[in-house]
Amino acid sequence: MITQSVAELRAALPSGGMLMGLDPGTKTIGVALCDPDWRFATAGKTIVRRKFTADKAELAAIIAERDVKALVIGLPLNMDGSESPRSQSSRALARNLVDLGLPILLWDERWTTQAAERAMIEQDFSRAKRATRIDSHAAALILQGAIDALVGAAF
Repeated sequence: MITQSVAELRAALPSGGMLMGLDPGTKTIGVALCDPDWRFATAGKTIVRRKFTADKAELAAIIAERDVKALVIGLPLNMDGSESPRSQSSRALARNLVDLGLPILLWDERWTTQAAERAMIEQDFSRAKRATRIDSHAAALILQGAIDALVGAAF
């Protein structure tokens, strides 16, 4: 199941469970995880993109190790809400991950990379550290937005 509906993902996971957020880029995939109760997202690793089968195997290993129940993939939209070529790339990633058997939520990621960069500057991360960690921090912001909406949908 691939959806952009928080309600559909909530219905697919009535008992909650760990979620994995992904910020797909052309060179890397930022990874973040949240706790099973959907309170907070934490930046994880950044996967340097290689062939898709290798990337998928690395994601599958994290999913198995952490008992992930669903994926939240950043969907880069234009400021007017329309889709771009990068949006199609995120949708293609989602389609290629469907056979992992997990529900997938596509989440509007406008401004997440800029917000992650700003937060890292405020925390005094060096430029070099920011370059290696920006995608995982953006993935955490994507995931946090989704879990905030999921928790809000429960009430």
